[in-house]
Amino acid sequence: MAKDQLTDKVIGLAIEVHKTLGPGLLESVYEDCLCQELANALIDFQRQLPVSVAYKGTKLESGFRADVVVEKDLLLEIKSVERLMPVHEAQVLTYLRFGGFSTGLLINFNSKLLKDGLKRFVL
Repeated sequence: MAKDQLTDKVIGLAIEVHKTLGPGLLESVYEDCLCQELANALIDFQRQLPVSVAYKGTKLESGFRADVVVEKDLLLEIKSVERLMPVHEAQVLTYLRFGGFSTGLLINFNSKLLKDGLKRFVL
């Protein structure tokens, strides 16, 4: 599946989760349900993938974890917050850089309309 097609498909699955559950739940609930949708769609993904930090030529395991990585290249950072903040965007950009991912989605399920809580990042 082409990168844009995959991103569109994942966004559609996230919208389905949001339509079914609505806002106001914990991030972990949305992650569980989105992963169920990915599995049902036969899309390869990994949950809570460790992201190491490269510091002066040394790889450090610093406890960063990407919520979901789809097809080994699309990073999903799931939030359930009142509103997205610049620190959330910085987190996604950091994970993209250190994880070597080319595309990321920041998804805030605590939005009235999911499209208002969705940001796409491309490196």
